[in-house]
Amino acid sequence: MTTTSEAHNVLGTALVPCSYDPLTGYYRDGCCHTDDHDQGSHVVCAKVTKAFLDFSLQKGNDLITPRPEHRFAGLQDGDRWCLCAMRWKEALDAGVAPPVVLECTHAKALEFVTLEQLQSCA
Repeated sequence: MTTTSEAHNVLGTALVPCSYDPLTGYYRDGCCHTDDHDQGSHVVCAKVTKAFLDFSLQKGNDLITPRPEHRFAGLQDGDRWCLCAMRWKEALDAGVAPPVVLECTHAKALEFVTLEQLQSCA
């Protein structure tokens, strides 16, 4: 895992935390850190919307229901969350991509989407 001081965002600067409430990140450290164990590449920091949450639920990923055993309180419209890059791209293609926080989005996201795509929703 890269620490915040080592990791970079899509703008080429130091990665900034995405959210501590709810506590997000693959490692539940508040940041969209990643490494080879993060097969979903949870690297896009987004402010989730109801439309995105509904879309994700339809795709089989329930981000609404609390799952305390996974330290997951469930998301609500307006929460910031580190999303899987490919799910964000799916949502973009479907017209329901949530807004992105570029400073908090890990540079690895650029392996899946372009900076221009991210900026279009920033």
